[in-house]
Amino acid sequence: MKRLRIGIIYGGRSSEHAVSLASAASIFANLDRTRYEPVPIRIGQDGRWFLAEQPPTLESPADVIASASVDRLARRARELYLTAHPGDETMLTIERHVSDSGPDDMNQAIVNTLILDVIFPIVHGPYGEDGTLQGLLELANIPYVGAGVLSSAVGMDKAVMKVMFAANGLPIVTHEIVRRTDWRTDRSRISSELTKRLRFPLFVKPSNLGSSVGVSRATNQDSLSSAIDLAAEYDRKIVVEEGVVPCREIECAVLGNDDPKSSVPGEVIPSGDFYDYEAKYLHNRSKTVVPAPLTPQQSNEIRRLAISAFRAIDGASMARVDFLLKEETGHIFVNEINTHPGFTAISMYAKLWEATGLSYPNLVDRLVTLAIDRHSEKQESRTSIV
Repeated sequence: MKRLRIGIIYGGRSSEHAVSLASAASIFANLDRTRYEPVPIRIGQDGRWFLAEQPPTLESPADVIASASVDRLARRARELYLTAHPGDETMLTIERHVSDSGPDDMNQAIVNTLILDVIFPIVHGPYGEDGTLQGLLELANIPYVGAGVLSSAVGMDKAVMKVMFAANGLPIVTHEIVRRTDWRTDRSRISSELTKRLRFPLFVKPSNLGSSVGVSRATNQDSLSSAIDLAAEYDRKIVVEEGVVPCREIECAVLGNDDPKSSVPGEVIPSGDFYDYEAKYLHNRSKTVVPAPLTPQQSNEIRRLAISAFRAIDGASMARVDFLLKEETGHIFVNEINTHPGFTAISMYAKLWEATGLSYPNLVDRLVTLAIDRHSEKQESRTSIV
């Protein structure tokens, strides 16, 4: 059987760059080389694409963050461009040469084509999982792992996501949306209105970001203002949510296209007030429990809601759905959906499927198959009335 040449795209122009490298390192380490020929495609933090000389090997985001030379490695590699139209070639690689013979020869370059069978984008955050990269892959008409343009965009934008959840009757927390321009213009009025409509503690988040970057817990008006200031550094829209206290943080993984399946739920026990960026990636004091200690009724309801949330945004391939379980009442709230969850072998998404009976290498196989199946199904749609 012919090996599939799979382009693994990682890195990217977002604050989640380091998380992406860790996810990609795990995929490369677990790919079955008898079935796949992996090609490392790195997007630098400046947005340039490179055919990496070697795949990432750092599996800890903390190690990547500590490495000041992380993008200098990419700059020595060949430039790479996706051909944004259907064709025999998928990528163009450009190797530039500087000649000693004079200024007229300074821009010599060798251009080669690179053909790929499928692409596995594992770029977290904006410019990766928000529909922008997916749109480019759609123009190239190549199979790719993950959600499509619409569901990627909705899954990235927490404000729009909540609109879709509410429209589908899913239980969500009380919240308000603040726009950065309005906050800068009239912060006193907005702060006052928020404290009238919502009860402390409040959680403040950039609308279009993941990995808990820029997220804060506010317990009074002063900390609320500081939290909005921080979130506004990352996005033009800020989500302010009423806290569910006391609560348990439950996560459930979804896998599939038109007939998605959900995993056993797992529980995150954060070391601090909530599961923030440091708790996720920079220390090991937080705990995860898989499967989560829930009643059969709670577990079944969370699995059902996870699939409903996936379908609400027209999801495809994979997603992790996060829940808040109020301890006093047992009420379950859908917090958010992540269409490109962390993908290391010890990330919650992989651990949830491992506990459900699907190993990490088999999970990668399944995702590639889903990508090819979805692409084949899309080719059945007519593109002309003639």
